[in-house]
Amino acid sequence: MSAHRAERAFHAVHGAPCEGVWAAPGRVNLIGEYTDFNDGFVMPFALPRQTWVAARARTDGRLRLHSASAGRAAELDVRELAPGTVPGWAAYPAGVAWALRAAGYGITGADLHIESTVPAGAGLSSSAALEVATALALDGLFGPGPTAGALPGLARLAQRAENAFVGVPCGAMDQIASACCTDGHVLHLDTRDLTRRQIPFDPAAHGLTLLVVDTRVTHAVGDGGYARRRAGCESAARALGVRALRDVPYAQLSAALEELAGTGGAGEWPALVRHVVTENRRVEEVAALLGAGDARAAGPLLSAGHASLRDDFAVSCPELDLVVAAALGAGALGARMTGAGFGGSAVVLAEEAAARAVRAAVTGAFAEAGHREPRVFTAAPSAGARRVA
Repeated sequence: MSAHRAERAFHAVHGAPCEGVWAAPGRVNLIGEYTDFNDGFVMPFALPRQTWVAARARTDGRLRLHSASAGRAAELDVRELAPGTVPGWAAYPAGVAWALRAAGYGITGADLHIESTVPAGAGLSSSAALEVATALALDGLFGPGPTAGALPGLARLAQRAENAFVGVPCGAMDQIASACCTDGHVLHLDTRDLTRRQIPFDPAAHGLTLLVVDTRVTHAVGDGGYARRRAGCESAARALGVRALRDVPYAQLSAALEELAGTGGAGEWPALVRHVVTENRRVEEVAALLGAGDARAAGPLLSAGHASLRDDFAVSCPELDLVVAAALGAGALGARMTGAGFGGSAVVLAEEAAARAVRAAVTGAFAEAGHREPRVFTAAPSAGARRVA
């Protein structure tokens, strides 16, 4: 799939050439899960799998959306867009148009055609890729066009679309990763102030392979589980008298848990706090290891992160746990779920020489358990959002 295919499809659907094609990738979060809405640290990288948006401006106020995967079109009036008014997949690009208009963009309508190789529901941020590609397209049509400095701002508008228009209370990580990652690097992101640091990471150069395993168990972040955990983290932070759980130092974790116990514990709060504080610590440790060129030593930290997500945050599922167990049993250096959980994907770090055996072990374990065959592909840190035609 390419920009040229998106151009051709746009012409076939809308009856005229597009003015340009913009692309944004899905992402894998190497480490740092459920820390973004706690003002913490995350470390994602962009996938080579992308979403393309071919676009052309209109002057009649109509927003015409067509998706190759959905096989249907939506036609809306940009002047009437409001949260909760657009159902299904169209809410994501429509929400971006709404957010940009609210930010002062003079959007007078547009025709969009969308193509994507980012699997939906796999925990690889297909929604963020769509939002960011749409934001770049509309900025290209109605704004000055993005510079490197403008990309974080467009990412935040894309996040606002998902939060306020679609109704999913996600943090900023997915949109920032899709917009700002660079080829051959992981992105160390401080989600409090959006300070970014690109850390070189080339697994193949070190004789390593990163596998992404899509369990094909779809997840829905908006189904309530995500929001409940976010609310629990925020309540625990208030009980501890801090702005966010990021402000609980790792060295004071035991004292914080004792303090929560003294207030009655409020059910799941201690487990949520323990995960967030230790996960922030793991991000910093992995960043230091990658910076020192010792990617192999990061494997056990990935596995520890999965155990924390499974046991403390309770967002894993049997299929994700099976991926991790089978991969580690076959000699992988580390493995963990990535994304919001409840299904979706896992990331596996393995020696290049062991990658085939790890892949076979995972697919064999799924077959033995009677699960659908997982999709397994090799991932390498890739480029972020950009205009491609």
